[in-house]
Amino acid sequence: MKYWFVFCKDDLLLEQKTDGGWDVPFQEEPPVPLKAWTTVHNITPALDGHDVKTYRIDLPVTSDNRYMMCGLRKSFQLLPRPTYDKAGKCAEILYWDSNTKYCGVCGSPMRLHTDISKRCTNCGKEVWPQLATAVICLVSRGDEVLLVHARNFKSDFYGLVAGFVETGETLEEAVEREVMEETGIHIRNLRYFSSQPWPYPCGLMVGFFAEYDHGDIHLQHSELSRGGWFKYDALPNIPEKLSIARRLIDHWVDCRSSDGKSKY
Repeated sequence: MKYWFVFCKDDLLLEQKTDGGWDVPFQEEPPVPLKAWTTVHNITPALDGHDVKTYRIDLPVTSDNRYMMCGLRKSFQLLPRPTYDKAGKCAEILYWDSNTKYCGVCGSPMRLHTDISKRCTNCGKEVWPQLATAVICLVSRGDEVLLVHARNFKSDFYGLVAGFVETGETLEEAVEREVMEETGIHIRNLRYFSSQPWPYPCGLMVGFFAEYDHGDIHLQHSELSRGGWFKYDALPNIPEKLSIARRLIDHWVDCRSSDGKSKY
């Protein structure tokens, strides 16, 4: 038996279970017939000891009541966390596959060489999935946290300062640069928190805590529409729980004592 992660564009095929919940199809054969041009990818490591397969379909499944097409973000609310995480890896592999059809050196077709590599059919160049590494930082000032609303946010929530790591930069240098560029303030006591794969479409988010040092807020208006300091017990609408931004905020709030002093 295998787990099948079947995508149509950005939507994942989910199957309703007997208890009314949802999961990805778990069966021996593909749940949607394969086309002659379909590439089925083997995803490692296994999930619960079972093989994992993923592929794309051209049209959504709408004629079978057992199935539902669900956006990857929304599936976080429906799937067990290990399954959601595996769905994210599948989405990243499919994105990589669709963007590496031809060799960047000679233009010839690329072919799968291993589960996570391709080789040019002409010049032999090999490629692997690429990660876009980004940093995200919770900046605190006493019992206040710096929150911003980015112009690319699709809803009216506030998040944390974040940005991509540039060539030749350390993670710490990227945090300091992004905070300075986007808000105009300087930080100190930078501390690593955790990291998270971010398959939208192929990122790795690296989270940090930092403390305010000096400077006034001057927002980079090309990136941010709003921003400011918010007290830990009077936060605006914040990101949903699937994101490391929410984990950073929740951890910081949980570590506040009744007198507003941090416990961590």
